[in-house]
Amino acid sequence: MYFNSFPIIPYDSVGKGQYKDVTNLLRRVAMRTKVRTNALLFDTYDVKEGETPEMIADKLYGDSELHWIILLVNDITDRYHQWPKSSGQFLNYINDKYKNADGTSNVDGTHHYKVAQSSGDTTTFIEVYDPTLLTNAGAQTDSDAYSSATEVTNRNYEDDVQDEIRKIRLLDPKYIEDFVDEFQTLMRETNI
Repeated sequence: MYFNSFPIIPYDSVGKGQYKDVTNLLRRVAMRTKVRTNALLFDTYDVKEGETPEMIADKLYGDSELHWIILLVNDITDRYHQWPKSSGQFLNYINDKYKNADGTSNVDGTHHYKVAQSSGDTTTFIEVYDPTLLTNAGAQTDSDAYSSATEVTNRNYEDDVQDEIRKIRLLDPKYIEDFVDEFQTLMRETNI
């Protein structure tokens, strides 16, 4: 369904005047800012372990082929890095990403530190660098400023990234038909 909406264009790949009709995979459309920011059109959802966009589309819209809407609404262009990984994929990913030069794992090594900063009833965490690294780099640091810093391991950091990726927005099912119609109309409006 998604690729059927892309326009067909004449294309001469060799430059000899022998044109072939090809699907213009470079054609893109974006959601209007007014639509993207309208909270009434969307629900928030936490992707569950092992769920794919196809599974969610089938459950919510009754059609797994509408998975592209979920990806488009959430600006997901790379399902490997922008979609939550299953537990097995996650472990493989962090073990590969945080491997030392000698092949040993550094998953539990320090990624960064964080310091709590409060203002009234609100507390936020600010990422800070290891003060010893700053001192070694020639910077002047106040070690007392980092005494309350909490270590964040590579695993903790990647867990936090996965938790953020897990939070997606879903288009309310009552707007699906209009969304698909507008997408197809915009895809046909080509300047080529």
